[in-house]
Amino acid sequence: MMVDQLKKALLAGLGSAAYTYEKASKVIDEMVIKGKLTIDEGKELSEELKKDIVSKSEKVKPVTKKDIIDILKETNFATKDEIVDIKNRLTELEKKLKQ
Repeated sequence: MMVDQLKKALLAGLGSAAYTYEKASKVIDEMVIKGKLTIDEGKELSEELKKDIVSKSEKVKPVTKKDIIDILKETNFATKDEIVDIKNRLTELEKKLKQ
């Protein structure tokens, strides 16, 4: 469940980068149409933007299973074994109370 949420967050981040580039490209195109930028300036700006996004995405390292485990440990969630132990102890206490 937590892994799915993490995956969704990462995919949303990648989608945001693509969305940002698309919006920026539209703004550049509009500026060229309105004559605020020359066609060459628009192309140059668009290429710089694309290079910037590519270079930033190359710096992002993929999340490994170990990274996820470390994140979960830092959040101090109870492990499955700890929950099972608590359930067993609770069952024992309930038995003692019924006696």
